[in-house]
Formats: sequence, C-alpha cells, structure tokens
Amino acid sequence: MPLPINIHDLVNGQSIEWERLEFKAGWNPEAILHTIVAFANDINNWGGGYIVVGIKEHEGRPMLPPVGISSEKIDGIQKKLLELSHKISPNYFPVVAPAIYEEKHILLIWCPGGDVRPYKAPITLAKNSQQDYFIRRFSSTVKVNSNEELQLLQLAAKVPFDDRINHNAKLEDLNITLIKEYLKEVDSELYNSVEKISFLALCQQMQIVRGPKEYIKPVNIGLLMFNTKPSEFFRGAKIEVVEYNDDVGDSFTEKIFTGPIHHQLKMSLQYIENAVIKESIRKVDGQAESIRVFNYPVAAIEEALANAIYHKNYEKQNTIEVSIYKSRIDILSFPGPLPPISENDLKKAKVIARDYRNRRVGDFLKELDLTEGRGTGIPKIRRVLDFNNSPEPEFHTDENRTYFLSTFYVNSDFIEDETTKTTQKTTQKTAQKTAQKILFLMKRNRNITTSEISNELGITRSAVAKSIRKLKTEGLLKRIGPDKGGYWEVLTNEEPQK
Repeated sequence: MPLPINIHDLVNGQSIEWERLEFKAGWNPEAILHTIVAFANDINNWGGGYIVVGIKEHEGRPMLPPVGISSEKIDGIQKKLLELSHKISPNYFPVVAPAIYEEKHILLIWCPGGDVRPYKAPITLAKNSQQDYFIRRFSSTVKVNSNEELQLLQLAAKVPFDDRINHNAKLEDLNITLIKEYLKEVDSELYNSVEKISFLALCQQMQIVRGPKEYIKPVNIGLLMFNTKPSEFFRGAKIEVVEYNDDVGDSFTEKIFTGPIHHQLKMSLQYIENAVIKESIRKVDGQAESIRVFNYPVAAIEEALANAIYHKNYEKQNTIEVSIYKSRIDILSFPGPLPPISENDLKKAKVIARDYRNRRVGDFLKELDLTEGRGTGIPKIRRVLDFNNSPEPEFHTDENRTYFLSTFYVNSDFIEDETTKTTQKTTQKTAQKTAQKILFLMKRNRNITTSEISNELGITRSAVAKSIRKLKTEGLLKRIGPDKGGYWEVLTNEEPQK
C-alpha cells in the first residue's frame, strides 16, 4: 500500500532529512533489520526514518537511476520482513510499500519512532545470537555505546505529545475530506487508494490512529491536522493576530484563526500578507532595474510562524500570538526551546537543536513545504531579511525557557515615526562602526576568519558576513584567492571610529 508521502521528494531528500534515509541496492536482511531498529529507537526524536531498497547509496546520498529489484522477489522480501519484525524485542512492525520509481521496482520501508522503545535486535541472524540496541548516528546505523544506551532507556516513557494516543477522541473525529485534501496536496500515491480501502486502514497507513482492534484511537497529530476543530481537544491550538493602531496598545484589531494547524498557518499568513505587507518600488538613476523592498518579507514571517506551530507545546492552553505594531512584528509562542538551547544560543547564526517537541508536526509541515528542515529556520530568516535590507531580527527566551519571542523590525523605507527613524539611524551608525572595526582587524591579520571576527567583536557570524558583503559591494574590501587558503585585501586607509 502506498505511503502518505511523495516518493520523488522522499528519494531526493526534499521532505525528509538525509539522516533519516537509508538506501540499499538490494536485499540485505541483517543490515536492514538493524536500521529498522535504529529508526524505531529514534534517539533524537526526529520521527523515525525510511529505508529504500533498490537504489544504491554513496556517502548517504542516492545513486540514480535506481538499480531496482525484481518484481518476483517483492512478495518474498515482504514475508521475510514480517519474520524479521518478530526478532525485534519488543515486536515492531514497519510499514512496507512496493513502488515504481523511474520505471524500476523499489521497496519503501517506513519506520516511525516506536511507542515502546527501546528496541533490541539480534547482532547477527545466526541462531541464538546476542541482542543489542541500534541507533542512527548521523547517516549510519550503529550499536549503542554505554552513554547512548542510558539515553535510550531514559526515552522509554517519553513519546512526544503529538504522537501519543488521545483517549478522549474517537476514530470518527478524523475528517476524511481533510485527509484527502492533504494527500492530494503532497501528491501522495496513497490519494489514489482512498476509495479502495476502509477509513480505518487509511488512518492506520498514515499512522494517525493506534491501539488494539477493540480500542482504536486517534493520535494527537491526527486531531491537530485532520479534525475541523482541534481547539476542542487542545485549547491553545489557535493563532491570534493582533494589529495595533498605535504603540501604546489602546486601539487594535484582533483576528483569531482556528481549524487544522496547517490551515491556521496558511490563513493567518494570508491575512498578514493582505493587511500588513507593503512593497516599495524606487527608480535609481542610471539603473535599469528598480529597487523593490517590503516592510516585512513574507518568507521570514512564514518561517517564524511555522516554527512556532512546530515547537509549541499543545498540552498548554497558551495560543500563538502575533502582535503587529507600527514599527515591528512580535511572534510569541509557549514554551521556549528545549534544553540545552539558551538565550545566548539564539543570537548565533545557526541554532543546533538536539531534541524536538513535536516530531510528527514537523514531518507534516515539511511535506507541505511550510517549514524548513532541522536547524535551518533561523538561518533562513536572517538570509531573507538580509536580502530585503531589513534590520537584524531578535530571538528571545527567558532563563526557564517559558516562552519564545521572535521580533522583526520594519524596513527603513517604511518608517514614518521620528523616534523610530532616530533608532534606525543609530543602528546604521553602529553598523558602520562595526564595518570599520572589521576592516581594522583584517588589516592587522589578513588571514582572519569570520568566526574569529565574531568572537573578537562579540557579534554573530551572520552579522559579520552581512558587513563583509556590504564592504565588498562598496569596493572597500576584496577577497584574494579561495575561501580556504586565501586572504583579505583592505582597499581603504580609514581607521575605526571610537
């Protein structure tokens, strides 16, 4: 039976991270068994993974075109997979789907993170083989070391909230129309099977219900995505957009968006794009193309809001709040990032997360192209704002990580308030001083790296890179040779201001 995912996107790593993909040219039962267990153990809470049989692999990437597997062997492989699943302790059964990709037969094995981890498997398929735990370490399947075994045991009772059974709901709370809409949008082959299988079988195939035959219940991700009113199960599953007519907050307009969480995201973004986003077009003498900038780039707001939905704790009653002021937009969600990420980490160019609150929410949003992969959200936001010549964003949490606040400042072309103009001018002067200090450091050491400059000045590498790009554009700085092994040539004699 087809999987609820686009096969082309899967094979090319567009919707699933490479660490969660394993490619096998042919049937290798022992290696495949170990990888199934590693994905089921899901030590990083990424959501398990996929094994693709029939495609060669090189350094974790697929080698196309596929070699394929004989159609006559597929039934035998599936029967063998069932036998292998009984060797896993406790028993774990992946979802298996034959498919045709580039006119070749391949086999897809979907291994979601398990409910009763940790799982063990025989080290070899020889009789009476010792069992051990397996995990994914980057793009490889390995046996655990002592520290990783302890971590796995600690995860035993830790199933992410979005993947837990909801005992207050029933199968009928899942909406077939919403499910079909999703499968069609992501171009899943499962969409063509909707009318041919029972509703229960469809939900089981999508892993949005779970339990024994006599007690089938939806899991929380199913209710968040495929129930028309998820806020009846999760009171905080809403997005509130408040547009203030002044910075005091006495006069405002409020819109509340409910429904499936991906619908909330799309509707709130549509509202912001129509009611808030403005474009400025300026002609430049001697230049054919006009300069086009936005007060706020939509892509940055979309990424921040999608991240808020991805990382929100749906056990809490707090809603996601979007506050739109004359000079800035604040996006507030609860709680803050999971440990060990701190306030200081949020100032870095890239934030490395080690744990994820909602592994299934992330998978669904990525399949819909509504969010980036792991750790790419903040870099993308900075990149988009930089391209729009917008001020640097701010990301904040408190010591106890009770909230996460993203703040975006309006582009200077749209500033009307004199106080804000003054603040913007002060920011520009600070940027000029920073650029001069960078030039001074490069004069002193022409081989200095952006990381060393970042540490010396106490600013992010993203801010350093932005200043360097501006200095190059202004003809004040030149890079001689390659990024590695080259050096900086400063084309000005100005000294940094105090």
